[in-house]
Amino acid sequence: MTATLTPPVRITKAAIWALGLLALATGALESVVTPTLPLLQRELDMSPAEGALLSIVLLITGALITPVAGKFGDRYGGKRVLIRLMAVVSTGGLVSALAPNLPVLLLGQILQGAMVGALPLSFILVRKHLPAGEAKVAIGMVSGLFVGGGMAGTLSAGPVAEGLSRHWMFALPTLAVIGATIFVNRLMPHDAPVRSDDAGIDWAGLVLLSGTLVTLMLVLALAPDLASQPLALGALVVVLAAFVTGWTAVERRAASPMVDLRMLARPAVWKSCVLTFVICVGTSVPVYLVPQLFDVPADAYGFGASATEIGFYLLPGAVAASLAGPIGGMGARRFGSRAVVTAGIVIMVVGLTGLAAVHTEVWHLVVGKMLIALANGLCVTAMVTSTATSVDQSDTGIATSLVLVTRVLGFAVGSQASGALLTAATPAGSDVPAESAFVTGFVIAGVVTALALLVARTMSKGVKE
Repeated sequence: MTATLTPPVRITKAAIWALGLLALATGALESVVTPTLPLLQRELDMSPAEGALLSIVLLITGALITPVAGKFGDRYGGKRVLIRLMAVVSTGGLVSALAPNLPVLLLGQILQGAMVGALPLSFILVRKHLPAGEAKVAIGMVSGLFVGGGMAGTLSAGPVAEGLSRHWMFALPTLAVIGATIFVNRLMPHDAPVRSDDAGIDWAGLVLLSGTLVTLMLVLALAPDLASQPLALGALVVVLAAFVTGWTAVERRAASPMVDLRMLARPAVWKSCVLTFVICVGTSVPVYLVPQLFDVPADAYGFGASATEIGFYLLPGAVAASLAGPIGGMGARRFGSRAVVTAGIVIMVVGLTGLAAVHTEVWHLVVGKMLIALANGLCVTAMVTSTATSVDQSDTGIATSLVLVTRVLGFAVGSQASGALLTAATPAGSDVPAESAFVTGFVIAGVVTALALLVARTMSKGVKE
């Protein structure tokens, strides 16, 4: 049921640029942790497992908030929800900037995760206020600026943290987010709600999924201490099983579930979910391990790189990831989704195997990370295309939400397992893990990724007619 028949007000170029500036600022804020994670671990006395947890909490919050943000945008208007989301993000950025310890920094990152729901809301606003052709151009510009912001954050986080402090690397992009939000609020016209309150929010499913993800992260973080804390770990496993059981039951019975598990019965959907999980595990392992390896002292087996140097070394991978989307889209149209996914898996296995075999020079890690970033982008683009075209148009949102949750699970499991691996391989009284831990991580990720070929070969070709 539509709320109004009044035609939307056409937005100005200034409003579009305000959205672009907001995307640029949020992209920068989102990316500052990865290149500076080793520095944060030293300054806040974090274990590798705790560092892995810090690197993924923003992503977990984003997966939870995105479907809720979309429903609220329809119910109350996209601009209204976007401004409130950015208020949460700004609060999170300021909390991160002022954080004296890890718990407070984790709280800031959890709040910052609301930014993941902001980009789709920006796209909804553009589509409401512009004709289809102009909307595509505007969406492309906003997306490009978000990617550009991520690259800027990757490059600038290290110099800011080392030249000023870790507090400023969060504060500066947060101030930019606040300024851009003010511009969006002034320049973007209000949009009317699209539908009435008949579509409820699955709050029970949201709470249970949150508990499931948080408990899973705690289980993986405590895994290296199994011998010293078996009861605590056993209790967490029981709690995790209870959360999973409860969430499954609630989602199967909910009238409007956050994640419709019944969609998993469709081969195209469950295959996409399996592939997404495996590929994201394979991607997240080097995303976490490569900066850690750069940080290992040069008199051991690493490079003793500063946060600034780590950001510079990671930039080619960020560029490859930004190019992978268009390349994957063109490849899927010409050769089909299955061919693109298969090629991406092979490239990722080559990159992971190469990192396990040779990692004695900086360029070894740079090239390996580039290959993995390119492969991940190719696979994700092709799988989203395949999923979106294999279900009815009315089921697109449900199917993609399943893929989104699976993506978060893959990244969370891979990152947290990598952190646990390094923690277990760090001798008492030392800050340097055994080199074999990195090799083991890359090999396991390569083997897991290679197994995805067994599923990829059963996909439909997905060639666009």
